[in-house]
Amino acid sequence: MILLRSALFNLWFFGVTFVMVFPGALIRMLTPSLTLRFAMLWARVVLAGLGPICGIRIAIAGAENLPTEGAALIASRHQSTFDTLVWLTLVPSCCYVAKLELMRIPLFGGMLKDSGTILIDRSLGAQTMRDLMAGGERAAAEGRQIVIFPEGTRADPGAPLALQPGIAALAARTRLGVIPVATDSGRCWGRRAFRKLPGTIHIVIRQKIQPGTPRRELMRLLAERLELESVAVDNSVG
Repeated sequence: MILLRSALFNLWFFGVTFVMVFPGALIRMLTPSLTLRFAMLWARVVLAGLGPICGIRIAIAGAENLPTEGAALIASRHQSTFDTLVWLTLVPSCCYVAKLELMRIPLFGGMLKDSGTILIDRSLGAQTMRDLMAGGERAAAEGRQIVIFPEGTRADPGAPLALQPGIAALAARTRLGVIPVATDSGRCWGRRAFRKLPGTIHIVIRQKIQPGTPRRELMRLLAERLELESVAVDNSVG
């Protein structure tokens, strides 16, 4: 049954994407300013299939710690493709920090660029950090909510937490506080897994680490608040 449900969800995911990517390309050409709104709609439609098809619910705790408008810096754990979709549904003007390789995906890559995603080439060394800083400054000036995965890549649940230095540099450059977010998304939707297991994905949004927090203290607090252990979550469906 799980394999069947997983196959059906994959059909849903790729079917929705196939249907929506062409009008999305038209929007990019005619009204690029609407690209982000269209991407938000796409993410909502895709994730709407998780419950009915896979039996996966989304429980959110700490939603009051998210901004309803204006610039913000959100540092989330990254365990699943789910994490790269859900923030389009949780904040009003999401701006992901993403790897440049995603630009190679036909049509989708162009939508990433036009929606204001901060695209970085991790092979460029110091230039990668300069691109991240420039993109972060631009997004903050535009009042966007920057979502960065400080581990730099997807990690399995329970894997040791290894934070990259970009988050501290971005916080210092943008002068924004850091909102840590813990999740266990990988338990239902694995890092590279075909199978989607029924259950509840918890998203726990912690209190903001204040702007100006010294780098070492920032990284310590962030590592502490990104862990999802013995936390209380509500039962609401996001």
